[in-house]
Amino acid sequence: MPFVLDASIAACWAFADEDHPVAALALERIRGDEARVPGLWWFEVRNVLIVNERRGRLAEADTAAFLRWIARLGVTVDRSPEEAAVLALARRHRLSVYDASYLELAQREALPLATLDAELARAARVEGVLVLDAEKAS
Repeated sequence: MPFVLDASIAACWAFADEDHPVAALALERIRGDEARVPGLWWFEVRNVLIVNERRGRLAEADTAAFLRWIARLGVTVDRSPEEAAVLALARRHRLSVYDASYLELAQREALPLATLDAELARAARVEGVLVLDAEKAS
């Protein structure tokens, strides 16, 4: 089953020293399924990489290699958010519009959400959106 992939999960994949059971579960799922992301995901992932280059945590070659790797995964960009729904979710759950866009996509497409963001996961559960949970998958 496809799922919505938050940038926090992709960011976890970019660093060898970061490990999280939900990120591992999402990686396992994406190897055989499709992930859907809002349009801002492209920018968020690249911003994480550039910030970490500046911090000396990644080299340009690491960024390039990661972007080549992630491009081979089944990630489909959704460019049709429902503006009113995004704003309503942001207001109702005190989320950023960025986070609300992931929730809106998951809700609109009736897909589970993979995120490491606790507030986004909480809001998703309140809205009845399934959140990938490594403990429940075991």
